[in-house]
Amino acid sequence: MMKIETYGLSPAEWNGDVLVLFLFEDEMDPLEKTAEDIRPTLAEAVSRVDFRAKADSFLAVNVPGGQVKSVYLVGLGSREKCAPDNWRRGAASAVRRAGKDRFTKMMVLPCDGAKEEAAKAIVEGALLGEYRFDRYKSVEETSEKPLKLEELYIHGGDAASVEKGLVTAAAQNFARDLANEPGNVISPATLAEKARKMSEESGLECVVLDEKKMKDLGLNGILAVGGGSHNAPRLVHMVYRPSGNATGKVAFVGKGLTFDSGGLNIKPGDFMRSMKGDKTGACNVIAIMKAVSELKPSLEVHGFIGAAENMPGGGAYRPDDIIRMFNGKTVEVDNTDAEGRVVLGDVLAYASKQEPSVIVDMATLTGACVVALGGYTAGIFTNDVELASSFMEVSRSTGERLWELPMDDERLKKKIRSEIADIVNSGGRYGGAITAAMFLREFVDEGIKWLHMDIAGVDNSDEEYGSYCKGATGFGVRTCLEWLSKYESR
Repeated sequence: MMKIETYGLSPAEWNGDVLVLFLFEDEMDPLEKTAEDIRPTLAEAVSRVDFRAKADSFLAVNVPGGQVKSVYLVGLGSREKCAPDNWRRGAASAVRRAGKDRFTKMMVLPCDGAKEEAAKAIVEGALLGEYRFDRYKSVEETSEKPLKLEELYIHGGDAASVEKGLVTAAAQNFARDLANEPGNVISPATLAEKARKMSEESGLECVVLDEKKMKDLGLNGILAVGGGSHNAPRLVHMVYRPSGNATGKVAFVGKGLTFDSGGLNIKPGDFMRSMKGDKTGACNVIAIMKAVSELKPSLEVHGFIGAAENMPGGGAYRPDDIIRMFNGKTVEVDNTDAEGRVVLGDVLAYASKQEPSVIVDMATLTGACVVALGGYTAGIFTNDVELASSFMEVSRSTGERLWELPMDDERLKKKIRSEIADIVNSGGRYGGAITAAMFLREFVDEGIKWLHMDIAGVDNSDEEYGSYCKGATGFGVRTCLEWLSKYESR
């Protein structure tokens, strides 16, 4: 793993492969902090291409015979508009370029002795930007494969911010590793075992409910969705308890469909292709709990995942079935491909019995959310205005874009009313993200603040952008951890 440390000496005294200078737009003063022998080369390169340090701009300058082999100039844009994600994206681009240039030692020089949040963002960007999921590649393309950065030094950074960045980025990459695994590797039972093993190593409590225990408890929603697969479903409950008196209780809930074929309402082939990622919400929750064990907040934190595989087997649940859920409400099945909300309904009701003050759930729930917001923004839904505002504020720092969608349309709510049961599991195509959230709200006990994050459009990327590469993103992990930190200090 990359060694990341702070550096307190003059940048001109550092010997390594590459020096990274973060620059505000039209402010080139940090160039004067470099070694004297490379300043003329930098000045000439900046002048030649008229580099102005606009946001996300990048200039690599080779300095043959200099104290370092190369200098990367990373633009942050205007000082007034610069946000932590500018630093995060810049660090990711620098690390990727260093890998292609086959450099292994880097020092970052933030302008003006970066604030704590900038140092944390740089660490996150470096670790997230370097991430690749290539464990199944049997042939090493040594001549083309980028080198891994071995050492990263942050000039003027503080150790506490660096450590927090290490924990949060490692958690997000942990979630990406799990989400990237295919369905023949990760089943409900193996996902539960991953959670149990992590909990054991991290000092967390962990209870895994198998199909027999779930049947005894009446968790019929999870059992119905998982009934068509030979891989039986699981419910996992992880708990972190602080050493002293807890200052509050929070729960995270994740959807864990290890593969979703659509069930009897089977998906077309093109829409089934990426369904190994339908477990991302659960992977995020496992990763969050891992980070919580290291950050050690004063809050009591619970993590719940409902894991199932939705397959069209002989035991599969059917359209027109009626399911009595854990909280006693009955659900009429309209579409077996609206399975995530059925699983989450049971898990939310089960989590409510722990009486947390706040429940946050994450799920790759609806294609409708992707249509509404695109592939770079997650939708949030909530029963509490302040909770939504706090998440929106945090997302501006983490760079994980959120947008709140309404839940107050009573006419739309009628779409999930059933003539023969309490509720139906699909309200149709239009407003589908909203009606799905309305369905979930039916399973959160009164008096609990609740926020639902629909990550269907952002859980996986088919392009490299920001600090993401192609594949699972782990979107939501850092935002939840940052929100938890703010909530703890409220």
